[in-house]
Amino acid sequence: MSTQAERDKAAKQKKEQFVKNLKILDDLLKQPENKECADCRTRGPRWASTNLGVFICIRCSGIHRSLGVHISKVKSVTLDAWPDEQVEHMQKWGNAKVNEIYEANVPSSWKNRNLDSDQELERWIRTKYEKKEFMRKGGLDDVADERSEKSRRERDRDRERERE
Repeated sequence: MSTQAERDKAAKQKKEQFVKNLKILDDLLKQPENKECADCRTRGPRWASTNLGVFICIRCSGIHRSLGVHISKVKSVTLDAWPDEQVEHMQKWGNAKVNEIYEANVPSSWKNRNLDSDQELERWIRTKYEKKEFMRKGGLDDVADERSEKSRRERDRDRERERE
C-alpha cells in the first residue's frame, strides 16, 4: 500500500508528463505541414490518429473513428493523455510524411476533389486509409527499409569515427 506522499508524487509526475507531451504536440501543430487537417485541409486540427501519425480536424476524426481502431486510433490533442510512445510516433511521422505515402498515387480525378459533403469526405478517407488505393508502391515497408538503411549508414560512420 502506498503512502499519501507517494500518491501525490506519482500524480505530480503524471501531470508534468501530460504538460510536457501537450507542449510537444502543440509545437508539432505549429509546423507548416501540420497546420491543416491531413485529409480535408481544414486549418487548425486538434485531433490526431495516433497510429497513423496524422493531425486531423474534428469532422475527419469522426470518420476516422468509424474506420475502427485496427485502421485509425483517434485522440484529442488537448483533452486526452498521451503516452510518450504515441508522442514520439507523431514526431516521427506528421501529415507531410504520411500523405507522401498514402497520397502518392492520387489520380487526377481526385486531385480537385470537393469534400464539402460528408459522404465525399468519408469516401476519400476510406479510399485513402482503408482501401489504400493511392498508397506508394511498397507502402510503409519502403519507409522502414529507408530508415534501416539510414541507421546502418549512421552506425558505419560512427564505427569509422571510433577507429580514427
